[in-house]
Amino acid sequence: MKNVLFGLTLFILTATWSYAQKSTIEKEIIQLSMDKWQWMADKDIEKLTPLFHPNAKFVHMSGTWTTARELEIIETGSIWYKKADVKDTAVEIVGNTAVVWNRITLTAEVRGNDVVTEFTVTEVYQKEGSDWKMLALTFSSVRDTHEIQK
Repeated sequence: MKNVLFGLTLFILTATWSYAQKSTIEKEIIQLSMDKWQWMADKDIEKLTPLFHPNAKFVHMSGTWTTARELEIIETGSIWYKKADVKDTAVEIVGNTAVVWNRITLTAEVRGNDVVTEFTVTEVYQKEGSDWKMLALTFSSVRDTHEIQK
């Protein structure tokens, strides 16, 4: 009986610890994603450069491009991500990879015109050492009633 109780207690403690760890990683990734939106709005290339993996891809409504091109677009303001109003977020962690889905209303300036668009944005991050690196960022245009299934 003691062995059963000991085993059950150990299982509960391990499960609780595992859940807390995952929850902490999810919180870290969500915060990083939120910070990224602010850095994009601020055109803060110094903070974005180490976040974006050199081989990352960025998929927009008008094309797909590299990290260098995305940083150039942000720095020059040819697309100015003024504000990302995040409505919903989901995160999946698989090993050292994190996938984030944000449903956002994006206010941006594109070619001198303000536009407001509903998107679900998919972000893929990979842990390299102690840092997370963004491998992909994809904008999918959606209706404002779109929901992220969790």
